[in-house]
Amino acid sequence: MNFFSEKEKKLIEALTKLKNLNLNDPTINKNIENLKDQKNQLEIEKKELEKKYTSLVNEHDELSRKLDEFERQEKIEKQKQLNFSEKIDELNQETDILLNEIDEWQT
Repeated sequence: MNFFSEKEKKLIEALTKLKNLNLNDPTINKNIENLKDQKNQLEIEKKELEKKYTSLVNEHDELSRKLDEFERQEKIEKQKQLNFSEKIDELNQETDILLNEIDEWQT
């Protein structure tokens, strides 16, 4: 029971302080206005930061898409180069065979 009576006493003290609080005090009103101004400024800054964050996320997504596209193109180009090299090798082999055949005919 002692616990509840202590809690009740603290609540009564808090209520008394709230009742005695003079909201007409210019210092308190000024502090409240300052806090409201700071809150509004923080909300404005928060919205700006959210816009910048959204913009950065969109930019990141776009850059990621472009990077994927570049990597895909690079893979295609490497495959083309490989195919080209294989064709050159085949042509070289055929040329060697033809030259050998020509040499045989001439002898």
